[in-house]
Amino acid sequence: MTLLTVRGVTKEFVTRGEGAMARRSTFTAVDDVSFDVELGETLAIVGESGSGKSTTARIAARLLEPTRGSVVFDGQDVTRARGKDLARFRNDVQVVFQDPFSSLNPRYPVERIITAPLTYQGITPPNGRRAFAQELMARVGLNPDQFRRYPAQFSGGQAQRIGIARALAVNPKLVICDEAVSALDVSIQAQVLELLMRLQRESGFSYVFIAHDLAVVRQISQRVAVMNRGRIVELGSREQVFGDPQHDYTKTLLAAVPRINPEWDARRRRRDG
Repeated sequence: MTLLTVRGVTKEFVTRGEGAMARRSTFTAVDDVSFDVELGETLAIVGESGSGKSTTARIAARLLEPTRGSVVFDGQDVTRARGKDLARFRNDVQVVFQDPFSSLNPRYPVERIITAPLTYQGITPPNGRRAFAQELMARVGLNPDQFRRYPAQFSGGQAQRIGIARALAVNPKLVICDEAVSALDVSIQAQVLELLMRLQRESGFSYVFIAHDLAVVRQISQRVAVMNRGRIVELGSREQVFGDPQHDYTKTLLAAVPRINPEWDARRRRRDG
């Protein structure tokens, strides 16, 4: 079943140079992008900085309006949704951002942060907000007794788990992860990725996973879209994109991924016995 359909999406930004006589110009950040996301699937969108992948994600989440094109979610065109239709969409689609500390209000304790989507949707949990927040904290691997703490009292990995818990509060159908692990240390990245995959197995929601790290993409995705200069230049299964890339840009990205020297690896295996 197709959950999200993005068709012909283009995003243009108007820029203006310095000075009184400066001319306005148009910059195309996303150019005629189309893709689908199936129910329970993880689609990774990968590319270098400036490729348009985060802008695409924000359009899919209705955080940005497209200049042209459409976004259809669960059979409904939400491209220009307003009012109750937009509120319903916000309930079904949540975003986990790159920098957890900039996306978490530093003045609010964890309990209030996690339950903020419930407040926005006018939902009251049966057992109260505190119990609800504590349950979600435990689900994402946080100590439920720390619900009174503030974001600054947590590590980067823990703060990202708070962001994930907040995203799960309204039981979404789609979670968009915009570079959600790129700011974390490698060991913490692995823990958060394992958490994301476990939560997907438990709840069956879909991911759009934005990243520039191909090693991360290979671990979490079923399908991969490669973006360059605002366009999708290759789209296919993980096995096809990594095993038999067709576009030169994809081949260049894969060639840049660090690989273990075979001799070093053989020595390590002999040493470890």
